[in-house]
Amino acid sequence: MRPFELTAPATVEDALGSAGTYLAGGTTLVDLMKLDVLTPQQVLDINDLPLRGIDTADGLRFGALERMGDIAAHPGVYPAISRALLLSASQQLRNMASIGGNLMQRTRCSYFRDVAMPCNRRSPGSGCSAISGVNRMHAILGTSDSCVATHASDVAVALVALDAEVVLASAEGTRTVALTDFYREPGDTPEVEHDLRPGELITEVRVPRLDWAENSTYVKIRDRQSYEFALCSAAVALDVRDGKIADARVAAGGVGTVPWRLPAVEEALRGAELTEEAFAAAAAVAVDGAKPLSGNVFKPSLLKRTIVRALLELTEGSRA
Repeated sequence: MRPFELTAPATVEDALGSAGTYLAGGTTLVDLMKLDVLTPQQVLDINDLPLRGIDTADGLRFGALERMGDIAAHPGVYPAISRALLLSASQQLRNMASIGGNLMQRTRCSYFRDVAMPCNRRSPGSGCSAISGVNRMHAILGTSDSCVATHASDVAVALVALDAEVVLASAEGTRTVALTDFYREPGDTPEVEHDLRPGELITEVRVPRLDWAENSTYVKIRDRQSYEFALCSAAVALDVRDGKIADARVAAGGVGTVPWRLPAVEEALRGAELTEEAFAAAAAVAVDGAKPLSGNVFKPSLLKRTIVRALLELTEGSRA
């Protein structure tokens, strides 16, 4: 880890406009600083800022510094969000990591984290080692010739499915951005991962009210049952009426360069019967445009099966 200056702004206004790097839980930042992947000269400890609170009165609102564990355990948090948080990491990490920091976490691509290897996200123009390297964990959706790294966050998948927004503050004021618009696919500029501008800070996360979001879940497929990133995941919410699906929200993780919303699957589910055959037909369109790599040719099939599993879980009572 290289030397840096540590400061602790007393107010949000003091923190805004800084060229430094914000530190909340530090569960990602400190790791990457130890590896010399990130080498900030100035770090701002923002833990004393008034960016906390969980409000479930009309939709959901989380202060950006709320810890993942506290949100997961809070009554009124939609099950897909709570489950995604609980499946994200160990209890110790959930008690440290903030919701804002989780949304900003960097990819777990091993080539990004190894400064001896070419990586366009870390060093633009150097190349993408994963395309012809070890790429079992990598993306099949939203990839480019410059980057095939997956987005690491579990809860971002659930939030994208439920139309979440982030509130961003700067010295010029605040703006609200849909989470689906916040993340950037790599294209030719994989080093630009999101729409957070220099000097801006995430202050809160908002999820609009959705009366049927209580009927939601998050399914995560991984190599081991704990403390592992997703090979594939699915966040699903269903509005079931009279034995059919009236509406749906679906997003996938572990397969996309960003948390991957699946509007074509949602459309295919609307009006569908509660049968495994109907679920499989809807899930089939999830892989449209997928580009598997040498090491992850299994992911299109796994994605379809993960979506079907989530749908079967949510409709078990209705089908019975």
